[in-house]
Amino acid sequence: MQQIMEQAQKMQQQLMTAQQELAEAEVTGSAGGGLVTATVSGAGELKGLTIDPKAVDPEDTETLSDLVVAAVRDANRAAQELQAEKMGPLTSGLGGGGLGGLSLPGM
Repeated sequence: MQQIMEQAQKMQQQLMTAQQELAEAEVTGSAGGGLVTATVSGAGELKGLTIDPKAVDPEDTETLSDLVVAAVRDANRAAQELQAEKMGPLTSGLGGGGLGGLSLPGM
């Protein structure tokens, strides 16, 4: 029983470390051939948005909005891939859920 508890504590520490790494990591996504670039944390939090002046057309703000949405979606896709890479091996033995009361944000 002691060995199981030690394994659980070790796994919980590994999960916490992976979550911290995700929170600190940044990934980018882009749209319109790089006219709009979004940066999100590995946990999916929007950190920055860059809009090339060439993307700004006062007569066509709808296209700019679409580019922003597409760039954020692309960045979130990259963040989800990073989450799967970091958390997948740790959560596979847990049925993809959590360990007891341990919740996994974004999973």
